[in-house]
Amino acid sequence: MGTVWLIASGKGGVGKSTLASSLSVALNERSKSVCLVDMDFGLRGQDNLFGVQDRIIFDLLDVCEGTCELDAALIRPYASRGLCLLSAPQFARSKDLDGKAYRDLIARLAARFDHVIIDCPAGMEQGLRLSMKATVQETVVVVTPDDLCLRDAQQIISLMEKKHLPRPRLIVNRLFPDLVESGEMHSAKVCAQFLDVQLLGEMPDDSNVYRAQLSHLTVLDIDCPAAAAIRRIAGRMLQEDVPFPDFGKKRSWLSRFFRPGLAEMKRV
Repeated sequence: MGTVWLIASGKGGVGKSTLASSLSVALNERSKSVCLVDMDFGLRGQDNLFGVQDRIIFDLLDVCEGTCELDAALIRPYASRGLCLLSAPQFARSKDLDGKAYRDLIARLAARFDHVIIDCPAGMEQGLRLSMKATVQETVVVVTPDDLCLRDAQQIISLMEKKHLPRPRLIVNRLFPDLVESGEMHSAKVCAQFLDVQLLGEMPDDSNVYRAQLSHLTVLDIDCPAAAAIRRIAGRMLQEDVPFPDFGKKRSWLSRFFRPGLAEMKRV
C-alpha cells in the first residue's frame, strides 16, 4: 500500500497547491509512482499548473459516481513518467461527493501508487473534512511566516487532532532570509515551535516559482533555490536524513558590509 499525504493550509494564498504539484514531481523524479488528487471543488487549479486543462474530460466526482472508470479520469502530465493527476470538478460542490465512495477511491489509489497526495482546499472547507475521513498516513500544513497564517494553522491542527489524524508536519513557505536575519520575520524553526509540530521543510521566496507557473512548468524545471528546497523536502518525505539550510543565518561582517541594507520602515 502506498502512503497517503493530506496537504492543508489555514488560509489561501500560501502556495499550498504549487507545493503539492512540485512535491509530486520531485517524488516522481525519485522513481516513485505518484497520484495527485485535487480536492478544491469549483476552484481546481492543478490542471492549470501542469498545463493540461484542455485534457480534462472526467474528474474524481465522475469516478465516485460511476460515470467513468478510474483510468479515464487519470491524466498523465508527462507521458514517460509515473505521475497522474485526478482533477476536481469545476462545476460542482464538495457536498455533492459521497463520503464512502471518496474513501474507497483513495484506498484504490493507495493500492496502486507509491504516494497519493491530496491537495485540500484552503481553510476548513468540506473538501478538507471529507479527506480527513479517508485513510491518511501523513498530514502536512503549509504556512507563510506571519502571525495571521500561524493563527489559522492552529485551527487546522486542532481540527486534525479532533479527527485523530497523524500529527501534521510543517512546511514554511516564502521565507526572506534578510527579514529572518533582521528579526522582522519568523524563522521556520520558530513557526514549528509555535505550532508544536515537526518541521518538514522551509522554502525561500523565489521569483522563479511564479515564472514557472506563468509558463505552465514546475519549478523543478528551473535550476533555482526553490527547486533545491523542494527536492530536500521530498527526500524527508522518503525518510531520508536531509539537513536543513540556515535561512537567515547571521552572515560574516564582510558579507554584511558589502550587502545593501534593508530600508527603514516608516509610517506615512
